[in-house]
Amino acid sequence: MLTSTMRLPLQTLPTFRAVARLANLRAAAEELHLTHSAVSQQIKLLEEQLGFELFDRPGRRIVLNAAGEALLRSIEPALMQLDDGMRAAAAAASGTEHRLRVTLLPSLAQRWWLPRMASWREQHPDIAIEVNTSQQLIDLPREGFHAALRQGSGQWRGLEAERLLDSPLIVVGSPNAARRLFGAEPQAYVDEPLLGNAPVWEEWFALAGVRCRVNPVASFNDAGMMLQAAEQDLGLALGRELWVADALRDGRLVRLSPITLAKDPAIYALWFAYPSNLRDWPPLRALRAWVHAELKRSERELRAVKSARARAPL
Repeated sequence: MLTSTMRLPLQTLPTFRAVARLANLRAAAEELHLTHSAVSQQIKLLEEQLGFELFDRPGRRIVLNAAGEALLRSIEPALMQLDDGMRAAAAAASGTEHRLRVTLLPSLAQRWWLPRMASWREQHPDIAIEVNTSQQLIDLPREGFHAALRQGSGQWRGLEAERLLDSPLIVVGSPNAARRLFGAEPQAYVDEPLLGNAPVWEEWFALAGVRCRVNPVASFNDAGMMLQAAEQDLGLALGRELWVADALRDGRLVRLSPITLAKDPAIYALWFAYPSNLRDWPPLRALRAWVHAELKRSERELRAVKSARARAPL
């Protein structure tokens, strides 16, 4: 059995990672621009050098076994660091800029992140950002991402996570809806066209002391679309405060009630997550600082909107 990395065929490790991720030799070969035979030979060489198998091969499938999973966990950070090093070297050689790969929810990207990209570009013109939007949980190291803004518990294997905020749900509507409902009690909202998820609305109504059954006129798989519909005066929406911050500031949406619905922070808290080995990477440090600064600015703007509304004449 191999006891030293001196005889480990390092050139086979990227191939092993691709096969492990795709669970398919042919797909890995296409991704790596190698032949099926070459990929198969590299996996065989790696297993022979280690002295044990890394994959189970039920039928025509190939699946990581316990040893393969342990090896993948161990080498993934190093391979990602090598990938970053190669990209940095290529950028330095060609005079191009650094590039950060970030993934976040589509709704957060649309409602909060993208409007602030000009600010990032002004402060860091030498660091480009590649933005990926997904509602699925992405394995950052395996997929080559440097950071994520995601909701959840903050407990993700192999990642460090900094809690950013808990953003409660508030009732918002268009300026036209706000004029129509000015001074109305929550009971009046039952007769309004409502957007979104019925159980969440019923939870909000219960908090407001109203017992009712809700039948929204439209539901959405993305909060950004729902809030856009609210801006178009298609109905009232329960939106996360951060997601509606810019629309409140600009007057595209109006907060209709002081009652907030705080959801379980173990599920809905917003986190900045990144692979542990990138903690001190300068572009990531810059991104973390920028995110924190922009969130503080959003919080100040929200306070200003609340204060202005409180001073508005009755």
